[in-house]
Amino acid sequence: MSTAPDISSHGVSVREMTPEDVIAVSVLEQRLFPVDAWPLHMFYDELAQPETRWYLVAEGSDGIVGYAGLMCIEPIADVQTIAVVPEYEGRGIGTMLLTRLIEEARRRYAADLLLEVRADNPRAQQLYLRFGFEQIHVRPRYYRDGVDALIMRLQLTGPAGPESEREAGNHASPEAGQP
Repeated sequence: MSTAPDISSHGVSVREMTPEDVIAVSVLEQRLFPVDAWPLHMFYDELAQPETRWYLVAEGSDGIVGYAGLMCIEPIADVQTIAVVPEYEGRGIGTMLLTRLIEEARRRYAADLLLEVRADNPRAQQLYLRFGFEQIHVRPRYYRDGVDALIMRLQLTGPAGPESEREAGNHASPEAGQP
């Protein structure tokens, strides 16, 4: 489990998801992704795998307003989910969540971070492009309503990535909280 400090912006803070958050997150999931929503138990199952999974929530004065999750099985990490309620879009919450996922993927020595994004979601695509993701594939009719998924990749190896950390002998344990 990461010990990275909580971060906040515009009255919204980001912290690690706990089992106590799952019901509220599931309610948001049903609201935000009615066609492709994960069932409640899936969030509990994901949280039960901390060796390969890591989930966050963004909290505002109205409660949980966003969430994100990462799966990392070295050398590949995958953004499992990232969502912000429409009323809170444009406040940097998606950026905060994605930043933390990228940091965690690097901490776990991932070489690449992958994600799927709906072809009809230009706002999310632009966020990923700003972070340096590139589209590498299309999965036709990936979503239940027939929309294609764009597969995007961010290469994490290089000067700030895991290879240089290993070459420098930095083998921090996951509990050390080193980004």
